[in-house]
Amino acid sequence: MEIVFVGAGRLATQLAKALKNAGHDILAVYSRTMESAEALSRIVGGSPTNSIKALPLSADAYIIAVKDSVLPGVISQLAQDREQQPFFHTAGSVPMSVFGGHECHGVIYPMQTFSKERDVDFSRVPLFIEGSNERACSIAKELSASVSHDVTMLSSSQRRYLHLAAVFACNFANHCYALAAQLLEIHGLPFSAMLPLIDETAQKVHDMSPRHAQTGPAVRYDENVMQAHLELLEDDSVIQDVYRLMSLSIHQTQQQSHD
Repeated sequence: MEIVFVGAGRLATQLAKALKNAGHDILAVYSRTMESAEALSRIVGGSPTNSIKALPLSADAYIIAVKDSVLPGVISQLAQDREQQPFFHTAGSVPMSVFGGHECHGVIYPMQTFSKERDVDFSRVPLFIEGSNERACSIAKELSASVSHDVTMLSSSQRRYLHLAAVFACNFANHCYALAAQLLEIHGLPFSAMLPLIDETAQKVHDMSPRHAQTGPAVRYDENVMQAHLELLEDDSVIQDVYRLMSLSIHQTQQQSHD
């Protein structure tokens, strides 16, 4: 298929690479800055531009991978003279209603964390798709199946909760790594000491439920240990609050599992 990419960020970069490797033709790449558009077009081909008006007027698919907050404006600009073209956004928490009255539209949502510098094996990335009509669904399925072995039709309402769960499982978990790294650095300790623990924790939930995999003082609500930890964090009230709330949530979740 001939594809136009609107956006050149982390997700766009990895998805464009995967589609290019699957044999699709990238016609053009848009970004707010020519530098970003040129950087991606050098990898996947296509004409770089920082003007939506300069994008081709027809393609088999326009994939819009921009910040959620600018999606409505970008779609409005892109739709001019492209009323019959198939548009797809890639956002986890934005419903299809963002396309307004545009006829052929859909969603291709890769549920994964992306960085420009780190390639991912897209064949293992779950893709959740949706379409406004048969044509949009067909295009979304064909594009997605060409790069991933795990493609699922999912409604906008279901996708919102999937995205919310992903924030807990990925973004919040990674922030905990960042807090741990900060604490270790202050006291001259290496973050590498955490890596076997992180790897084992992640691996365990492949074989058991997260509730059953949970360990630590909050499970048994060991107040002596938790109070000692809070005292070590007395110089940072925000992290103290995170510790308190996380410990309380862990304990309550464990209690619920036994009810």
